[in-house]
Amino acid sequence: MEKEVVLHFFRAGGPGGQHRNKSETAVRLFHPASGIVVSAREHRSQFANRDLAFKRLIEKLKARNRKAKKRIQTKPTKASKRKRLEGKRRRSETKKQRRRPAAED
Repeated sequence: MEKEVVLHFFRAGGPGGQHRNKSETAVRLFHPASGIVVSAREHRSQFANRDLAFKRLIEKLKARNRKAKKRIQTKPTKASKRKRLEGKRRRSETKKQRRRPAAED
């Protein structure tokens, strides 16, 4: 796994004083095959951040390989069908009322 990844160490910002400002403890991993970039800067040590970044990369790769579940199509309920048809009937009646009355013989 380490051979497939490009490691980049940099200075992590935030509180921590001189140690934080002098040492390059933050880690950025780039996985060229997938294009995923992961970084870690939570810990004071480079080794711990490196470990954390690799764990994050593995999780992202696993998530990428998971297949999405197919959606199971559901049928409209009887009540929703009834409601839809009632709305159609009302609309039809409204339009019928707009027409001219039929000529009586």
